[in-house]
Amino acid sequence: MRPVLTTAELSALPADLPQWTLDDEAKAISRDLKFKDFRQAFAFMTQVAEVADRMDHHPEWSNVYNTVSIRLTTHDSHGLTQGDIELARQIDSAASGV
Repeated sequence: MRPVLTTAELSALPADLPQWTLDDEAKAISRDLKFKDFRQAFAFMTQVAEVADRMDHHPEWSNVYNTVSIRLTTHDSHGLTQGDIELARQIDSAASGV
């Protein structure tokens, strides 16, 4: 089980991941992304799915037409871990490449 982020690490999140929102309980981060169309959104999701599978760390997400909503948390740790932060960075990288 991965350790949850410390208070100091949580307070650095807005600067480190400015497009992500920390939930009220500080146990998850979320982000909504809009793409040109469904095909572009699905291509993005496919790219992220490959990264998440390699990391063995999977997002909670949904897709409606051109919008992808993502929530990251580590269920077995009951909060945010470095795995969530690394996956968020990978998602940001994938989004900038679409």
